[in-house]
Amino acid sequence: MKLSDLSIKRPVFAAVISLLLVVLGVMSFLRLTLRELPNIDPPIVSVEVNYPGASAAVVETRITQILEDGLSGIEGIKTIQSSSRNGRSDVTIEFNLSRDIEAAANDVRDRVSRVMDRMPDEADPPEISKVEADADVIIWLNMRSTVMDTMELTDYADRYVLDRLSALDGVARVQLGGGQRYAMRIWLDREAMAARGITTGDVETALRAQNVELPAGRIESKTRDFTLRVERGYQRPEQFAQLPLRKGADGYVVRLGDVAQVELGPEERRSYLRSNGVPNVGLGIVRTSTANALDVARAARAEAEVIQKTLPEGTEIFIAYDSTTFIEASIERVYWTLGEAMVLVFLVIWLFLGSLRAALIPAVTVPVCLVAAFIALYAFGFSINLLTLLALVLCIGLVVDDAIVVLENVQRRADLGEPSLVAARRGTAQVAFAVIATTAVLVAVFLPVGFMEGNTGRLFRELSVALAAAVAISAFVALTLTPMMSSKLVRPHTEPRGLNAWTNRTLNRVSTGYGRQVERLVGLSGRRILGMVLLAMALCGVAIVALGLRVPSELAPAEDRGRFFVMVDGPEGAGFDYMVGQMQQVEKIVLAQVGKDKPVDRANSRTPRGFGGSEDMHTGQVIVFLHDWHERDVATDDVVKQLRGEFAKLPGVQARANVPGGLVGSRGQRYQLVLGGPDYAELAQWRDRILQRMESNPGIQDPDSDYKETRPQMRVNIDRDRAADLGVSVQEIGRTLETMMGSRQVTTYVDSGEEYDVMLQAGREQRANPEDLANTYVRGRDDALIPLSNLVTLSEIAEPGTFNRFNRLRAITISAGLAPGYSMGEALEWTRQVVDEELPDYAQIDWKGESREYQEAGGAILLTFTLALLIVYLVLAAQFESFIHPLVIMLTVPLAVLGALLGIWVTGGTLNLFSQIGIVMLIGLAAKNGILIVEFANQLRDDGASVAQAIAESARVRLRPILMTSVATVVGAVPLVLAGGPGSASRATIGIVVIFGVTFSTLLSLYVVPAFYALLAPFTRSPEAVAHELGKLEAETPSVGGHG
Repeated sequence: MKLSDLSIKRPVFAAVISLLLVVLGVMSFLRLTLRELPNIDPPIVSVEVNYPGASAAVVETRITQILEDGLSGIEGIKTIQSSSRNGRSDVTIEFNLSRDIEAAANDVRDRVSRVMDRMPDEADPPEISKVEADADVIIWLNMRSTVMDTMELTDYADRYVLDRLSALDGVARVQLGGGQRYAMRIWLDREAMAARGITTGDVETALRAQNVELPAGRIESKTRDFTLRVERGYQRPEQFAQLPLRKGADGYVVRLGDVAQVELGPEERRSYLRSNGVPNVGLGIVRTSTANALDVARAARAEAEVIQKTLPEGTEIFIAYDSTTFIEASIERVYWTLGEAMVLVFLVIWLFLGSLRAALIPAVTVPVCLVAAFIALYAFGFSINLLTLLALVLCIGLVVDDAIVVLENVQRRADLGEPSLVAARRGTAQVAFAVIATTAVLVAVFLPVGFMEGNTGRLFRELSVALAAAVAISAFVALTLTPMMSSKLVRPHTEPRGLNAWTNRTLNRVSTGYGRQVERLVGLSGRRILGMVLLAMALCGVAIVALGLRVPSELAPAEDRGRFFVMVDGPEGAGFDYMVGQMQQVEKIVLAQVGKDKPVDRANSRTPRGFGGSEDMHTGQVIVFLHDWHERDVATDDVVKQLRGEFAKLPGVQARANVPGGLVGSRGQRYQLVLGGPDYAELAQWRDRILQRMESNPGIQDPDSDYKETRPQMRVNIDRDRAADLGVSVQEIGRTLETMMGSRQVTTYVDSGEEYDVMLQAGREQRANPEDLANTYVRGRDDALIPLSNLVTLSEIAEPGTFNRFNRLRAITISAGLAPGYSMGEALEWTRQVVDEELPDYAQIDWKGESREYQEAGGAILLTFTLALLIVYLVLAAQFESFIHPLVIMLTVPLAVLGALLGIWVTGGTLNLFSQIGIVMLIGLAAKNGILIVEFANQLRDDGASVAQAIAESARVRLRPILMTSVATVVGAVPLVLAGGPGSASRATIGIVVIFGVTFSTLLSLYVVPAFYALLAPFTRSPEAVAHELGKLEAETPSVGGHG
């Protein structure tokens, strides 16, 4: 028994099935997580090692190379990057998407523990975390207070706020920006120390010996035990000042207060953070590399509201920057688009059918199919994101198609005089094959998309599953719910009136005229038809190639995310106070754009840019957050362009504004070229050549490299013979310099349950120039004090502040922004040409970030397209029981591709992931029209018509459903193009491809398919031919006895 017959006979049963689909769909929808894009965050593990006081070159050889050697054999590594800077080494390992992050992190821990004993003893133990070493903050919660100063506010945040935020699910770490943590600062006075015969070593030794808390056992009496504890006596500055250092010859005890000034001060004064020009303490939340940004940001916002209630009066916590507002706004926009598309499609159906009752039938299938599609997403463990929602918007045009085909046929038969029940049954049976064929083709198109590898595969797997599920369900609904509703609601058309009459007249006139044209076309001789069709196809092929070369390509269109970054770089070696002054000038330029009628909502600036043990003070960053999309009329790019001109006038720093990329959250600039080679000196020459060529290319903006040999350094040369002669060890000299010139953490103290550092350092005015080394003393043989100037000489040199490596090669990365209108494809092509001309053969070239993704994605799409074509061809061949009919249908595909490329070219778009997926979809959409014509023509031939009659009649009768489905698909995609707002760039790309591709292929295929069918059909039999023959023979042949 057929499904459609069962539904017509048992209407309640048909309704219940659809209702069950909706109920299950709603349950799945409520359980799905919401995120911006499918989960394509690669598993990333980073290892950080701090080695205080070591220069970048030492860090590279003593730590980074040892770590990389140990890590290199782990399975599933995609890239391994490292950077060695003064006092710190970072190694970031990115694994293949298929690796489990927990297993990867355990492998890393295992390998690191093996090489620990090869590292210097003074280096801190390695810290391993499941996040990039320089991961971006997704949400800044800033605190400000009218009653506390920065140090008190930092302490409050540290004690009461930080831990609460760190405990949230998916938070990797909370970074404190602009904070100044309490420390006991001991400012050593050189002259006073020299006068009393004290060296820095004595101060350190005394602190370590005196400021301790020791377990002292217990007293055990007969009845009870007492635990003994030696209490630290040092908590306040005046107590530290009383700490005894040594006894002089005259019996006087020298105390710490005699040779140093002790005060409660900031552990690191050099930290600056302001929001809209007001000093703040910032809490930056970094998510783990695989966590869902939306969930983390929501949890953080909710927690901030709870924290606000507990804060003391005059103190507040507020959201200074939230990168997820774009996601929420764009998802909300898509929901609106869904609604708009539904309404438009309903209007189209009503216009074509001329009766509201009939228009309701396909309209009901839309919510059923869309809601039921969530069942598939839930079953596969996917999420609701921009791409799955985009798939649903595209579906609206597709899911009504099957219902329209069924309904249109039932309506036609009812108009010819059949009762609605009979019309419903016969009409559905007549087109059931076409419905199943088109659905199978559309689902087949999305199959290969699911097999794509890498990030692109991950991204579009969810889109393809959502589309395939909705389309498959639409076929099911079209064969159950639609015939049942048709049998109840369809009435033969009475005399049409008004608009309906006009539509009917027009459609009848068009289909009659079209039928005549097809008859004339089919009536031509075979050679002429062949010549015309081949000419049309050749022209189409030439046009596709020409446009393919003209249309620029990139990974994803640039989105207006409502935010951008300004990277500020001072001269290498610039000091903190210099940078603060420069940052305030940058702020002034940005803050001129802040206000009610101006585009910028908030600007958060901080210096230095790095976190943790970073010694580089010459960097800064401003995160600029624009007003909501509907509150401003200027795009982010325009604001950046205007600011770029003003930043160029700043004499003291280089300020680069860059807009973050779209699809792949690549940090830094969009264009990143990696030069790898044997040593940095040669790499630097290659870098200079490439940068010189880049100056002449206006498409590449603000190129910069991560290797600069201009970091000023004072090299300390120790006279080892003299030092040995005087009994001074090199270690003693190094320690003394580190304590006086750097700052050294020696022991800790406890205040109200929190532990703080005790820091030794010479006062600022005593380490301002090289001569200050002269009166720093070390202890030699027989307790004699020897000035350092007798043992060391200074020489000034410049060397790089950081050494970077990529995939274990020494590497320099050149990063740059791309000018609006200059695509990634053009940039890479230009670079390859320059590299061939400028660099030797053994130079190794690699890519990072978006440039790398773009190249990995390009090949995958071509393969997918070919696979999709092949699968569709085979599916059609199986359905039509012929290898020739599918060829006729597949001819519509190049027409659709040409239409899509034309659309992209006319609108000035690019070939990117979104438009490529749209083109893959077109295979199914274009083939649909061909299936409708060919399938009906085959039915007519079964009934005895000649090839020419069959195709002419089929084309005439099927014109209306073809126009209806095509117009419904096109109109469903219109809101994608017209709806502005956040995320509109990628939506519009797919919309344009669908609109132009479907329109173009529909108009042309209405002639190409009949022409080709007329040529090839005489060489084929109808799908049922073998069945007819078998039936005939069965009837004629008597059984030959036996047991049968």
